[in-house]
Amino acid sequence: MGAGVAETRAFLDSVAETLIAGGKLQRPGLERARRVSAETNERLDTALTKLGLVSDIDLATAIAGTAGLQLVRDGDFPQTPLFETSLSSRFLRQVRAVPLADDPARAVFAVADPLDKFTVDALRLATDKPIELRVATPAQIEAALDRLYGETNSIEVLEGGAGDTTTRQADADVERLRDQASGAPVIRLVNVLIERAVEQGASDIHLEPFEGKLKVRYRIDGTLREVEAPPAQMAQAAVSRVKILARLNIAERRLPQDGRIRLAVRGREIDLRVSTTPAVHGESVVLRILDRESVSFDFAELGFAEDAAANYLRLLDSPHGIVLLTGPTGSGKTTTLYASLLRLNTEERKILTVEDPVEYQLDGIVQVQVKPEIELTFAAALRSFLRQDPDVMMVGEIRDLETSQVAVQAALTGHLVLSTLHTNEAAGAVMRLLEMGVPDYLLTSTLNGVAAQRLVRKLCPDCCESYAPTGELVRRLHMEELLPAGVPARLYRATGCASCGGTGYRGRLGIIEVLSVTDEIRRLILAEPDARALERAACAEGMRTLYQDALTKAAAGATSIEEILRVTRSA
Repeated sequence: MGAGVAETRAFLDSVAETLIAGGKLQRPGLERARRVSAETNERLDTALTKLGLVSDIDLATAIAGTAGLQLVRDGDFPQTPLFETSLSSRFLRQVRAVPLADDPARAVFAVADPLDKFTVDALRLATDKPIELRVATPAQIEAALDRLYGETNSIEVLEGGAGDTTTRQADADVERLRDQASGAPVIRLVNVLIERAVEQGASDIHLEPFEGKLKVRYRIDGTLREVEAPPAQMAQAAVSRVKILARLNIAERRLPQDGRIRLAVRGREIDLRVSTTPAVHGESVVLRILDRESVSFDFAELGFAEDAAANYLRLLDSPHGIVLLTGPTGSGKTTTLYASLLRLNTEERKILTVEDPVEYQLDGIVQVQVKPEIELTFAAALRSFLRQDPDVMMVGEIRDLETSQVAVQAALTGHLVLSTLHTNEAAGAVMRLLEMGVPDYLLTSTLNGVAAQRLVRKLCPDCCESYAPTGELVRRLHMEELLPAGVPARLYRATGCASCGGTGYRGRLGIIEVLSVTDEIRRLILAEPDARALERAACAEGMRTLYQDALTKAAAGATSIEEILRVTRSA
């Protein structure tokens, strides 16, 4: 079917009403999409998916129903390519179409956009047959073309618009580079890289330039995996496309830059935090994927055992004082902070945060992004917070004496302060604050407690297998201390299957230790502070260390002994 502008608009209005009638779209969302469509001159269906208001499959179902066309199922696609002599895979990718059947009287095609008259006419001319259309999602089209023509072709088709730009052309014309970065081939490339990363559950996308090539890696469950990369001649255009989306200066390649992208992927709104840094062969780019739908802010799902959760929640229930989260970069501290803020977020509390950067926007909480270039630092923001009549304040990280002093001042004046530090264990956070110059008498008066955490990979439930460890291993791991008398020790190992991509792991889980500052801990801080002495005292009062918490989870089948030794200590 083909349609003019007026007919297309009327058709899409009918599609929208079908979505509303089916409960797949709300009326306010439709009005919002219509405003965006009018402002950007995009079609209504494009606006609906870009805003994340409708998923691809729901939209395709509504379009097929409204047009009286059949919806394609995955099993409808052929096993071998059709019309190979008359239709190239490059053309099929451009028009988002897949031939389904070649009958004497007709040719059947799955298309993502049945309203595209050009595509219908081109297919009719190429096949010299009447065309019967069926509707498929863009993801189905892409997957079918990858299977029929090979995944490399999904990148090869993009070479056509890449031009002659390479990472070695440091003085390339900026306007020409901007034009290439805004062209369909490069747009499609970047979209594919982001969509595949989101589908695979990646937390980061790394674009790394090397001589003659661009390496692309996804961080999945904490480990990097290399994926298919675009041709080298597209590297600079791809990086420029990311910078344009993040509103960065594409002409500046000598200095690091930071930005943010918000876009819809498969009907879900995704935020990406972008960081660029100059390298020998171009610019290295990292995109941190912030998908709130995939993040749990429930303490149990984050990995808190019952006793650790009870201790931590007692710290949060204090009306004033400092609660710290500690651990290396990528240990899940920020997620736990957000879970803490959501628990504290009530109508009776005024909550202010200062972050670098603001990763997730929380309704009802005033969030501030630091801007050192205008002297809006953690310390400066905290000082201003004290004049905002807050109940709870969160500072993304205590990095220096000035910030720690303001945090202590806030706690002394009756506020609850949440923050993070980079130390290996909970007791080390106390020593770090003392080393920064915080007086011990002020620290004992304000610090409520410290939670340290790491992330370990969870065993794939579909393929993990249990085994009985040897007596020597049980003794070396000190497992007997955690097991009830008479209960045999069991551990679990990763094997690998299709569900986990052969790694044996799927998802991640936190291991946590919570140190509450009791009278005994205060006495030690004022006497002769020592991290090991503080840890021993906390364990004597019931604290379970990171290693002990991890070992308990390994015995329960949540992770493997190899994982906990990797992130906690050597056996």
